[in-house]
Amino acid sequence: MSMPEYHMFAAAPAPVAPFSHACEADGWVFITGQLPIDPGNEAAPLPEGIEAQTHKTFENLLVVLEGLGLGLENVVSARAFLTDFYGDYARFNAVYASYFPEDKRPARTCIGTTGLARHALVEIDFIARRP
Repeated sequence: MSMPEYHMFAAAPAPVAPFSHACEADGWVFITGQLPIDPGNEAAPLPEGIEAQTHKTFENLLVVLEGLGLGLENVVSARAFLTDFYGDYARFNAVYASYFPEDKRPARTCIGTTGLARHALVEIDFIARRP
């Protein structure tokens, strides 16, 4: 087993807690949950609504994936956290589904939670695999 590598990317939002943007070992890449934070202006208000926040969260995940030389096709598992599970689940799923081909969607868990950092409505993390 190789030693883990820890990755930080200047183009991604600064961590809201003590963590790396990604950690990888033996071809497995664990991407920290991203929030809908604007990495160019982290003090800016979060986007309004679950759809806009989900799109922004995916933009931030893509920054990390691209920094790793990976793409959504490398994602094997996703976890999503929603603060208004019943109110936002269908609209979240519609946006989420737009990022993956219907026949190549990663395994996924979606969890309702009482709160997220920065009062976000959504947070998503990934596990990816290098080819």
